[in-house]
Amino acid sequence: MEKKMLKAGFVAMAIAFGAGVATSASAQESAATRLSSAKIDKDQLLFNMESVGKLLESSSAARQIESSKAPEAMAKRERARELYKTAKTSLNNGELDKANAQLTEVRAAFFEAVRLAAPEEVTAKKLEADYKARLDSVNALLGAYRRVANEKGSSTKSVNETVAQIDKSVAEAARLAQGGRYKEGRTELDRAYLVAKAGISSLRSGDTLVRSLNFASKEEEYHYEIDRNDTHQMLIKVLVEEKRANNPTLDQQVQGFVVKAKELRAAAEAAAAKRDHAQAVKLLEDSTAELVKAIRNAGIYIPG
Repeated sequence: MEKKMLKAGFVAMAIAFGAGVATSASAQESAATRLSSAKIDKDQLLFNMESVGKLLESSSAARQIESSKAPEAMAKRERARELYKTAKTSLNNGELDKANAQLTEVRAAFFEAVRLAAPEEVTAKKLEADYKARLDSVNALLGAYRRVANEKGSSTKSVNETVAQIDKSVAEAARLAQGGRYKEGRTELDRAYLVAKAGISSLRSGDTLVRSLNFASKEEEYHYEIDRNDTHQMLIKVLVEEKRANNPTLDQQVQGFVVKAKELRAAAEAAAAKRDHAQAVKLLEDSTAELVKAIRNAGIYIPG
């Protein structure tokens, strides 16, 4: 009895929302049969059309979009308006099903416009939440880096330099956050996150025996090295790009390492495609080493 009630409720929901989807063949047939016989009420559709028109033009949400002056929100609202005109044309032509479906698209586009025009305080809260979440990630990764470094008995100088680099970014992020500049602070935390991640991968790369025991196969190790290479490519963007733009000589030096790294990465991917993952791992390690040289030549210490 309970199953029959659930099934009947599901079919009723499918009819109400125009979905007509059920989990069994018999339920699908039943829903399809009912949907084919269910006619869209023209008067109700006219009422819905008028209501959506007011929503687009004179509602508080519409005024919020206008006052935000956000280009993306304004563009999305214009898209909703275009869809609305198309829906009205379909209605006038007697194509009720089509008009009803198009009206659903109008609502979706409009509510996306409202989201993009979120009040400044809402946006600010999200930026703050994103900042705090990233800070938690950095602290967790920094803790992991210290732990791994201690377990492996790594060079105190190397570890201290890496931690100093991370602490510097975290401190700058905190300064920016205190001034309400959470977006800029998040950028600094992203730098710290990448440095910590690179530091951990560097410690692991320094111990070939441990690495060989930790990976189930050379293919698994290859995917790990791909991630490590990606991390260092991102570090080039966040740590070096600005310095390169202001220093042509440095740009030329860095470019040489970056080009070499890309060539090695391409060769690694070609080797992996041939299932030669051992060679691919070696090529990726060499590629990442070139990226480390590029970053260090820019005057930035990075573990490697």
